[in-house]
Amino acid sequence: MPRKKEFDVDEVLDKAMKAFWKHGYEATSLNDLLDHMQIQRASLYNAFSDKRSLFLDTLYRYDRVHRRAEVARRLKMPSPRQAILGLFQDTVKAVVKDQARNGCFLVNAALELAPHDRQVAKVVSQAFTHMERQFFRKRIEQGLTLGEIAKSVVPAQAASAILSLYMGLFVLSRSRPEKRLLESIAKQAELLLPPDDKAALEFAPAHRS
Repeated sequence: MPRKKEFDVDEVLDKAMKAFWKHGYEATSLNDLLDHMQIQRASLYNAFSDKRSLFLDTLYRYDRVHRRAEVARRLKMPSPRQAILGLFQDTVKAVVKDQARNGCFLVNAALELAPHDRQVAKVVSQAFTHMERQFFRKRIEQGLTLGEIAKSVVPAQAASAILSLYMGLFVLSRSRPEKRLLESIAKQAELLLPPDDKAALEFAPAHRS
């Protein structure tokens, strides 16, 4: 009969995630993980098999609990264009405030492990593809339908470019977390989504003769 776990799996995964997120996969030792997770070595192996499997579990959890939850929240926002631009604005605020310069867990994994770990590459690729197609592209298409975004915008092309800017923002923030610099990246995303002329006129100040 299998032994009952004496800890909350999600709770210890979150603790392990913080360790990996702060130090990276290679630099996080088993002792670091045990200290963060506050469990015994045998419990770690029984529950997660090994360090790599544990890392993959934290990566899946991050994608599900953090990224997908944020996407779901922003998909419900009434303004498709502002849902995208607001994501950039909120991200800039968050990374500038983050003194540890941890960046994005998925982006960090992509840079450190994806080139030589197929399973990690698959996880991050699926996450980025979902972000590009199910958030950026979908919201751009909705913005076009609602007349918020200029008809000259090609959804697939704009979504790919905006995803690149979003990932680049996190990469740059780890070495140069300067607000003005990061805001310039957010501005580029805004330029890729020009408002429709009619929508712009609605918000323009009335002409006075």
